[in-house]
Amino acid sequence: MREIVEEFLDYIQKEKRFSAHTVLAYSKDLDQFIHHIYVNLEIASIQQVDHHDIRSWIVSILEDEKLQPVTVNRKISCLRSFYKFLIRGNAVGKNPMARITSLKTKKTLPLFLEQSQMDNLLEEINFGDDLKGLRDRLIIELLYCTGMRRAELVGLKVANLNTSNQEVKVLGKRNKERIIPLSAQSMRLITDYRTNLESELATPQTEKYLLVDDRGEQMSDGFVYRKVNKYLRLVTTIKKKSPHVLRHTFATHMLNNGADLNAIKELLGHANLSATQVYTHNSIEQLTQIYKQAHPRA
Repeated sequence: MREIVEEFLDYIQKEKRFSAHTVLAYSKDLDQFIHHIYVNLEIASIQQVDHHDIRSWIVSILEDEKLQPVTVNRKISCLRSFYKFLIRGNAVGKNPMARITSLKTKKTLPLFLEQSQMDNLLEEINFGDDLKGLRDRLIIELLYCTGMRRAELVGLKVANLNTSNQEVKVLGKRNKERIIPLSAQSMRLITDYRTNLESELATPQTEKYLLVDDRGEQMSDGFVYRKVNKYLRLVTTIKKKSPHVLRHTFATHMLNNGADLNAIKELLGHANLSATQVYTHNSIEQLTQIYKQAHPRA
């Protein structure tokens, strides 16, 4: 069974071009599912699994792990992809996922920082003038000023930077490339950081990756999260303080300042406009607050 799982993971990584993060998550989901059907349900073969068995797994993870519906839906999505792969390869004769529906989830607006909070963070907070301080500020600057994802930032290479055009090439989901313009301020920060990096911490990885960790190695997702969380704590009390909040902040501020929704879609690397339209709700909410505060009859 593990062999066909590995074939599936290889398929979604190389052919479907799923991100490394998604492939890892799907691998863990399938390990959990297979353990449930073979150990807990004592089913001898994957061909014998029906929709009742899958529902029992969903119930078990809801009760035992107290997972949020959005996380359970990701696991359901994993099984849908897995069974499509099995059907296509004639490994199973029927698809038990056909009778499985996703859980209802609450629609929540993306969290973002106010413009004044970002101004405070980038203009008032002292990151330090040493190499680490330059790098930390550049992490915040790039995430906010480009809207790129954390994994995209981690994977940025020196070769992706076009200094003459002041732009950077980003490798997004499904290995889809997009070009993002850089501000003059971002370019200055990159130049300062790279100059100091080359003189203080030259390693094979510093020559390859645009930003590196304290040891001169490629940054990890966790490393970037900890840095962002540390600095967002200084300027905001919102519950979530992750790199993705800066992506939401980028999109919301762009929209509030008159950017076209389709342009924001392209900058974010969204596959369709519906994913970008969620930010219009933030703008409408902001306008509603302004209306209530300013109109005498509101």
